[in-house]
Amino acid sequence: MQHGTYEHIAVSEQGMIAIIEVRRGPNNFIDTDMVGEIADALAVYDTTPAIRAIVLCSEGKHFCAGADFGSRGPDGVAQEPKRKRHLYKEAQRLWKSGKPIVAAVQGAAVGAGVGLAVSADFRVTCPEARWSTNFTRMNYHPGFGLTCTLPRLIGEQKAALMLYTGRRVTGEEALAMGLADECVAQDQLRARAIELATEIAQSGPLAIVATRETLRRGLAEAVARATEREYEEQDWLRKTDDFREGTKAMGERRLPNFQSR
Repeated sequence: MQHGTYEHIAVSEQGMIAIIEVRRGPNNFIDTDMVGEIADALAVYDTTPAIRAIVLCSEGKHFCAGADFGSRGPDGVAQEPKRKRHLYKEAQRLWKSGKPIVAAVQGAAVGAGVGLAVSADFRVTCPEARWSTNFTRMNYHPGFGLTCTLPRLIGEQKAALMLYTGRRVTGEEALAMGLADECVAQDQLRARAIELATEIAQSGPLAIVATRETLRRGLAEAVARATEREYEEQDWLRKTDDFREGTKAMGERRLPNFQSR
């Protein structure tokens, strides 16, 4: 299996490590085509024995500022995506990959951007990063599998607090709550993610894949169920006046005036 032509990502290798870099800076907004390309690259590396671990990173100021609700649809789907599947169908493929992934998270990881970071096995971040699952601030249901993956990672109570409030969490706070595994200086972020991936790759590759499969057994199926539920709720919420007010208020950087309709 070989790499095709990518429009939204770039791939490279350093020894036993593959680097998948999102190249839609500075915000790296998420959509169906971009997530599909990441999933495609992961599938290639699943069949590449020389690659034992993967670093997922982004160019520019932000790791992933979520969906662009201004120029893209409310699903985060491009107006005319090349891939005809829904964003969440492509997203479900991320959890089916077989090799460990380290995400390097700088700047904003917002909404689905947090979901993308959480799909990795480990996250390295920096103090300047800000994490926010801000869906409910727009009168929108959380998505990208976060109703399943976030409680599993940081516990139900902390996950509920993040999802209900949409508050921003710094890199240091993300480390303290278990959302990130390491917090380093911003200029060391990419290098540290590669170091961690290399440390993992130095273990027995067959044992790592087997251990990972055991630890994550059932996770891909749980994420698929969660995203189906999330989409059902998003479908009716995006038709409400409050959703329109929420997205408008976010664009205008003000508190929304919700009316429960």
